[in-house]
Amino acid sequence: MAKLKKILKKFRVILLIFFLLLSVIAISPRFNKEGVAIRSIDKNSSAYDSGMRVEPNLPPVQREIIKQINNIKVTNLEDYATALHSLKPQDTVRLITTKQEYVFLKGENLGLSVENAPSSNIFLGLELKGGTRVLLEPEEKITESQRKDVIATMRNRLNVYGLSDIVIREANDLKGTKYIIVEIAGATKQEVKDLIESQGRFEARIGNITVFEGGEKDIIHVCREDGTCAGIRACDQSQGGASCRFEFSIKLSEKAAKKHAETTKDLDINITSGKEYLIKPLDLYLDNVQVDSLLISSDLKGKQATDISISGPGIGATEQEAVEDALKNMNKLQTVLITGSLPTKMIIVKMDSISPTLGEAFVKNALVVGILTLLAVAVFIFIRYRKLKISIPILVISFSEMVLILGLSALIKYNLDIAAIAGIIAAVGTGVDDQIVITDEILSGSDEGGSSYDWKKKIKRAFFIILASYATTVAAMLPLLKAGAGLLTGFAFTTIAGVSIGVLITRPAFASIIQELLKED
Repeated sequence: MAKLKKILKKFRVILLIFFLLLSVIAISPRFNKEGVAIRSIDKNSSAYDSGMRVEPNLPPVQREIIKQINNIKVTNLEDYATALHSLKPQDTVRLITTKQEYVFLKGENLGLSVENAPSSNIFLGLELKGGTRVLLEPEEKITESQRKDVIATMRNRLNVYGLSDIVIREANDLKGTKYIIVEIAGATKQEVKDLIESQGRFEARIGNITVFEGGEKDIIHVCREDGTCAGIRACDQSQGGASCRFEFSIKLSEKAAKKHAETTKDLDINITSGKEYLIKPLDLYLDNVQVDSLLISSDLKGKQATDISISGPGIGATEQEAVEDALKNMNKLQTVLITGSLPTKMIIVKMDSISPTLGEAFVKNALVVGILTLLAVAVFIFIRYRKLKISIPILVISFSEMVLILGLSALIKYNLDIAAIAGIIAAVGTGVDDQIVITDEILSGSDEGGSSYDWKKKIKRAFFIILASYATTVAAMLPLLKAGAGLLTGFAFTTIAGVSIGVLITRPAFASIIQELLKED
């Protein structure tokens, strides 16, 4: 007990305890995690219309949690699925969350993507929570400024489409090739591919003249969620299936309206189905593919019209499929009109999609690997030294390093993926090696109980070896920050963070602890 009091009074140990407390606060572990957390909300859903929103980049434990749907208590994903199964279209949904209560009519689906309530503030990467990851490469060489423009436009496009929990980051390989990595929770491969693979260049042409383009330069407003100015306007049955037509209004800028007037002022008038239209239609192109052709009323000839109606088709084997296809096409076109086109076309180099169930399995496996790693370390150290006063501190310090790395990740909102977890294990392994070096130096020679000068000299020798090892490890990890187009960044980051935490905090604390414990040996 006397030795413990002396140890707890040492500055290096106090510093370790202080940072451990900060890490625990940052991680914010939750042992009662009933309910399901809302990951994303479809903007074309009754849930979104009721006022439900997802705030981006919130710490996991601060996310809105669904506790009850009607009279069914929701404690996990299974309860949530049971509650949904009991609902029918147009049923009244009374949804109680940690923030408030929502009441709305159920449509075809609630439009919610959910996950089990988080147990901590640790941000999990794609492999651990499920979703879609895409590695994108520009079709042509771009500058750093252009890549930032691509990321900004892409982020706007994904946010407008109703997807949240999005990570978009830059990545380079060792050759200097520029990439963009997009990670989205709650989105399918096809949704992501449709949204980001195409450049999304929208043009409205009259003949060979482009009257206006997508983006805020020409488009001031796009009607999106108001049924009076956007929606499915007509559906027709045919022998091959069904077709529907969507329509929504937009407001042009004065410059675009003026160009429309100049382009139409000299056009002749043609009579079609008893009505007067200009001889040339307004053709709509998306990525140079014509998606629709609209007749222009004769009363718009030479006029600066700011209010324009945009329409397009949707087809399917049944009317319901046609409606869904029309809504999908309308959403995509509205999104492109709002956000504009990407500065360059992006090529999908690699695409991965992982289910939430598989992600949970990865989390469990990672915990098992961590526990087994610590147990293996404990057994090895005990066999090596045959002393609990040595093996227990090494085990405690190793566990502390894991907590500190996780605390740092939670604090800076770093997404931990499988590569990052491998880096944590590597860092802890390096830490054990350094602790063995410190212990062996202190135990070396015949004067273990010698003077203070001898203790300092031995520890100084040990830290010379540790610092040399630290420099070598960091030097080896730096290239991995960019290797593999950034997909190995997690491994390099957590390894560097782990060994840095060790050199600055845990190794000095261990040296103070073991020095005090071995003074009488």
